[in-house]
Amino acid sequence: MKLNNQIVEKLLTEFLRNETYKIGIKKAVVGLSGGIDSAVSTYLAVRAFGADNVKCILMPYKTSSKESVIDAMRVVNDLKVPHEKIEITDMVDAFIKNIGDEKMSNVRKGNLMARARMIILYDESAKENALVIGTSNKSEILLGYSTLFGDSASAINPIGDLYKTQVWDLARHLNIPKELIEKQPSADLWEGQSDENELGFTYKKVDDYLFHKIDERKTDEEMAAMGYEKEFIERVNKMIYRNQFKRLPPLIAKVLNRTVNIDFRYNRDWMT
Repeated sequence: MKLNNQIVEKLLTEFLRNETYKIGIKKAVVGLSGGIDSAVSTYLAVRAFGADNVKCILMPYKTSSKESVIDAMRVVNDLKVPHEKIEITDMVDAFIKNIGDEKMSNVRKGNLMARARMIILYDESAKENALVIGTSNKSEILLGYSTLFGDSASAINPIGDLYKTQVWDLARHLNIPKELIEKQPSADLWEGQSDENELGFTYKKVDDYLFHKIDERKTDEEMAAMGYEKEFIERVNKMIYRNQFKRLPPLIAKVLNRTVNIDFRYNRDWMT
């Protein structure tokens, strides 16, 4: 799973630059959470577009960790990028109050917060004529550990084919502040939340498994022979399978001869 991070950095910065410049956009907006994924996306975006063309948006909720804002500002100060802090507490609480559900579960509230943040980012992208840069890694995408039309949404994602452990490795190569690399991974959607506690396993263990299963296409029998427990195999497989819908565009009912994403599914570069 080890990658040549110098090559990865070059590949991803050129990817960002090429895919945006060809549609006439040279600016980016990133939701900066204080976590390692959004930090890596920000550093890559700055290398692709320059600091003046990348705007970071910090969007804390009232229960967000103070350390998250501090760590986000470490990135802002290191890269000297334009930034804005937009609190989402009022808009989220107003929604909860309006539907009269003061006892909303943490999962529902977390989804609401993630989608509120994406509303802000896309409004900012319209104002700045910029693209929203994705911050979801391959581990989250495969396991469905994201909010549909929330943190999983973006115009372009530079880190979506990197497992979480590879994102950490790239972060070290990019000289991202060690406080972000060493902190416990968390979506920070509610107090005390931890990715690995919520998932029930470490990123190291699941990334190794996902790499063998997805990238090397090993069978469950081969995975078991490698020492993975049956319960773990079944649990992770179920997460991959049941979250397939999150990795697909909305399914369109077929009526005419060429249906988008069914018959009309080729990537076309209309700009050439």
